[in-house]
Amino acid sequence: MVTIRIKNLRLRTYIGFNDEEREKRQDVVINVRFRYKADEAAETDDVRYAVNYRTITKEIIRLVEGGQFLLLERLAAEVLDLVMREPRILFAEVEVDKPHALRFSDSVSAVLTASREAPA
Repeated sequence: MVTIRIKNLRLRTYIGFNDEEREKRQDVVINVRFRYKADEAAETDDVRYAVNYRTITKEIIRLVEGGQFLLLERLAAEVLDLVMREPRILFAEVEVDKPHALRFSDSVSAVLTASREAPA
């Protein structure tokens, strides 16, 4: 089993409730961690057996920058659903940070996880 991490993906999207948040894109920072059985990819050094994290990242960028969200929870759930569409992924964790969402804090974040059993 291998763990792949996509760290500190900095994007801009519409997120929040108040008018200012709905009118102006805001920064979000996304971290994704996922696991899959990589035995064949590791043994053969053949990309056909690996999960393509570049493709997943491009899909996340498209989703986030093209969307509008009221809640961090909703954004995190949509990113998690996107990651879990890859059937070889057995576990995923998504964290979405909204920098400066609260006074006196660096950020507020939502973390969601999903898992499934490995095929027999």
